[in-house]
Amino acid sequence: MMWALVLLPLAGALIAWLIPDNRKRPLVLPVFALAQLFLVGALLIDTPPVSPAGWILLDPLGKLALLSNSVLFAVCAFYAVGYLAYRRRRQNRVLCAALLVCLSAMTLVAISQHLGLLWIALEATTLTMAPLIYFNHNARSIEATWKYLLICSVGIAIALLGLFFLAYSTIVAKQDVTLLLPSLISDAAALHPGWRHAAFIFLLVGFGSKMGLAPLHTWKPDAYGEAPGLVGALLAGGLVNCALLALLRVYQIAVASTEGALFQNVLLVMGLVSMAFAAVFMARQSDFKRMLAYSSVEHIGIITVALGLGKGALFAGLLHMINNSMTKGVLFLSCGNIHRAYNSKSTAAVRGALRRTPWSGALFLAAFLAITGSPPFSPFVSEFLIVSSAFVEGNFWTGALFLVFLALIFIGMASTVLPVVLGEVPADLERTRYRDALPTVLPPLLLMGIVLMMGLWLPAPLQQLLRDAAGQLGGGA
Repeated sequence: MMWALVLLPLAGALIAWLIPDNRKRPLVLPVFALAQLFLVGALLIDTPPVSPAGWILLDPLGKLALLSNSVLFAVCAFYAVGYLAYRRRRQNRVLCAALLVCLSAMTLVAISQHLGLLWIALEATTLTMAPLIYFNHNARSIEATWKYLLICSVGIAIALLGLFFLAYSTIVAKQDVTLLLPSLISDAAALHPGWRHAAFIFLLVGFGSKMGLAPLHTWKPDAYGEAPGLVGALLAGGLVNCALLALLRVYQIAVASTEGALFQNVLLVMGLVSMAFAAVFMARQSDFKRMLAYSSVEHIGIITVALGLGKGALFAGLLHMINNSMTKGVLFLSCGNIHRAYNSKSTAAVRGALRRTPWSGALFLAAFLAITGSPPFSPFVSEFLIVSSAFVEGNFWTGALFLVFLALIFIGMASTVLPVVLGEVPADLERTRYRDALPTVLPPLLLMGIVLMMGLWLPAPLQQLLRDAAGQLGGGA
């Protein structure tokens, strides 16, 4: 049944490819997204045991990533139907098929217990996202696609070298050669320290580039800026989680070895550096979609800081992974609507979105408040828990820098978002076909409801899942 999670979206991709009608083809997306989400729910309730060879298991960390990605994809699938109705002149066969193949690859990342299989699945997500970024078929989108492929593929290749080093460390230590995660965790302290250390460095750089940790984030502004809104939502809220999960697997091995403290310190520094980069580049952004790329760098930094702090911050970091995914979905889908309505991403041309697109403008404004840590939304809860943990554990400089960067980022992001949503609609506005309608407004509205609900009330089963996942990393609530 576990393999059905991977095969079901592939079947949907094949069906989407074979359907000749450009209007009917997008309907395949929500059908198979809902079927996959239902299957995920069933497996969360009744989780199968590990596969006979030990390669496949849905553990708590995998459950979190799978649940978050599946919910986000289902919402984006419904949005795609409305979005593609406005883009009927654009052929969508590749888009629909690639989206479902990407869902299959993201699912395989979540259930993999063999690091080699995880690497293959992660590389598959990289390749399937490339045609999605290129959907608009213009010079900027092809530049963004090539930059994305170049940097992410180099990063994944570096991660592959890290896996080779990790496997070789078992040979030098005269252990059984394996990349199975449970075996590596149990034997972590016995692995050859030199090769193990080299492996951790290469894996951190490799997976960090796919996550978009600064200064390895340079593919993000172009990719996020040129991709359609629903693709940007999956990049920022889905693929980033897959790369993060890969890093969490390395984190499990590092904590079980003698290098856990060093690995955490490196993560802490990289997280703060990412927040600093975001604070600098967020200010005075003239393209509001590129601005969201730096917001993604910031929140990957926040999660990485939580991993660096360890202990109680791990629960908060994993919660922030979900919060970031849901909120980024609202931001990208709503700003995609605004982009369609104005036919521009420039803050010089886009004004008065609350008047031109009332629902999308309001959602964009609410999501801005949420992603910058304003109560009562869920990112406030996870960020508060992270900074509280820093001060409780005596990391006063970390806590202080964390708060300073959050304040600077709020100011920088506000300087872009507020002019876009407020004010008067330009008199010379280009006439476009887009108007806010149920198919393109309800999906981000649903995600916004989840973000608000999780800020006010966190369901007990989700709390327990977060505790179990944090426990795998050596921490708890």
